[in-house]
Amino acid sequence: MNCRHCGSALRCDFLDLGFAPPSNAYLTAEDLSKPELYFPLRLKVCEECWLVQTEDYASAESLFSADYAYFSSASKGWLAHAARYVETITKRLGLGQKSMVVEIASNDGYLLKNFVAAGIPCLGIEPTASTAEAAEALGIPVRREFFGEALGKALAEEGKSADLILGNNVYAHVPDINDFTRGMKAALKPGGTITLEFPHVMRLIEENQFDTVYHEHFSYLSLYTARKIFGSAGLRVFDVEELPTHGGSLRVYGCHADDPRETTDAVTTLLAEEERRGLRTSALYAQFQARAEQVKNDALAFLLEAKREGKTVAAYGAAAKGNTLLNFAGVKPDLLPFVCDAAAAKQNKFMPGSHIPILHPDTIIERRPDYVMILPWNIAAEVRQQLASLAEQGTRFVTAVPRLQIA
Repeated sequence: MNCRHCGSALRCDFLDLGFAPPSNAYLTAEDLSKPELYFPLRLKVCEECWLVQTEDYASAESLFSADYAYFSSASKGWLAHAARYVETITKRLGLGQKSMVVEIASNDGYLLKNFVAAGIPCLGIEPTASTAEAAEALGIPVRREFFGEALGKALAEEGKSADLILGNNVYAHVPDINDFTRGMKAALKPGGTITLEFPHVMRLIEENQFDTVYHEHFSYLSLYTARKIFGSAGLRVFDVEELPTHGGSLRVYGCHADDPRETTDAVTTLLAEEERRGLRTSALYAQFQARAEQVKNDALAFLLEAKREGKTVAAYGAAAKGNTLLNFAGVKPDLLPFVCDAAAAKQNKFMPGSHIPILHPDTIIERRPDYVMILPWNIAAEVRQQLASLAEQGTRFVTAVPRLQIA
């Protein structure tokens, strides 16, 4: 396999999580009696551009299907994050009724609804029918396609060039990252701005966040690599922010390469920090496998010990990262009988691979388990607040990443 950005041969292994089904391929009761498709889940590192990437096995069309079950609006914290972003970027760019905002991977309208409320014209790009329908119900115009250079050029030809192109947690999800980036170049007005948010591979490594690895994530990005990809498409990263979301993310600000805006000191500072921490050395990546296995072993040891002691354990959050952890550890319903999730699209289905049933959050309140394992550790504080009544009755909360913690 060659690097999906620069084409160099990939010789440096980063992580091998064995075989797993796609993390968002939730199962119905009928599916349990049918064969389940598994793919290898392995990461490699390009030693030329330092793009961390999955080996190619699954297509985007098979991963992001019409019944895609991830709805962004399920998290109140993420809704608040989106609302703050819209308020801030509107002021920063002076967006108004004559502007055009395009969000790539607009999901269920969790963010664009704020632009609609402000009277700012917008367009969502969303290939999954389930989430696109939810956005359209909010009055958001949606283009049901995968984004790339062809669509970017089509938008420009249709007079829909954007003052702002944004994409939250989509840049890592595209198999052809060069085509995607050229698409943004084609659809961006002169003087326009791009903002992309994606998990920072530096934080993934530092915080043992191996469970953020799944087939839907084709790429794992540093600022250094994102900047190189932008540059190859005639774009420039002129600013960057470090965010706490998803365990540590970057928000990069891009523009056309000839845009007069100066590149901020924040870009220079973070590039130097990445270099200081070894992100452009093979040795850093070679050490990660053992750390991922330690997290897995500790989580499995906790579940086995709880079972031996006769303690009840339930999980909260049927998140993709939880599926990665459970499948890597080989956890089944005998150790974790059920998981609760607020997303109606996931309820009464089963986790891929582990076949753990997904139930309504009321179930966890009714059954009062001794332990609640919070699988989406990035929203652990939000979950603990929602389940505060359980804590008052003695239930303890468990997270496995970056290390096993019981509170």
